[in-house]
Amino acid sequence: MARALALGWADPVLCTDAGSGRARALAEEVGGEAVASNRELAARADLVILAHKPAQLAAVAQEVAGTATAVVSILARTMQAEVRAAYPDTPVFRIEPNTPVAVRRGVLAFAEPDEPVDEELRRAVHELFARLGTVVSVPESLMRVAGGVSGVGPAYWALLVEAQVDAAVRRGMPAALASTLVCETMAGAAELLRARDHDTLALRRAVASPGGTTARGLAALERGGIRAALSQAMDDVVDS
Repeated sequence: MARALALGWADPVLCTDAGSGRARALAEEVGGEAVASNRELAARADLVILAHKPAQLAAVAQEVAGTATAVVSILARTMQAEVRAAYPDTPVFRIEPNTPVAVRRGVLAFAEPDEPVDEELRRAVHELFARLGTVVSVPESLMRVAGGVSGVGPAYWALLVEAQVDAAVRRGMPAALASTLVCETMAGAAELLRARDHDTLALRRAVASPGGTTARGLAALERGGIRAALSQAMDDVVDS
């Protein structure tokens, strides 16, 4: 996710890793510098983005806390209160982005601050991440659900695209042509839903005439359990 963010911003970055070489590779790709330590990064950066494993929170904070000007956590399943406990004297924000931030079409769940924060700083952080897509303010209590929608969503959509392409290939269509049709149809449908205030029922009714081919296709999807599968997927993601 750190790489996706950096690609979307397309600005030089300061970055570190635990010896994997990824920081150097990222700096070479987008510009910037792989620095020697987390403490050095915190001392030089205007904003520190925590993109390590959640289990490393305390260890990284030992190096960074007290040095960082402000911290944004993108750590999965890690509440603001946990990050703030590790960084008691540092402004803390929690954001959950998804991978389309790499092409500036991401969705970023911005946890509503659960303690007072400097409004000018909050605005600056919001504007920075808004360069990567759509920022949505989400109550802390619903951040796991947000992750179960937008965080995992690109993988779900990729699976749906794959399934529809496979169905078209089975009926004789070249895979490249099928992929173009499916992906562009998905993109167009998303734009249309936005234009119609996300009214999914109106869009389905506009496409599906009674007893027509679209209605038969929708019925097949319902029989196949698409709603139940997505509902179960949400529960498995949020409750795991």
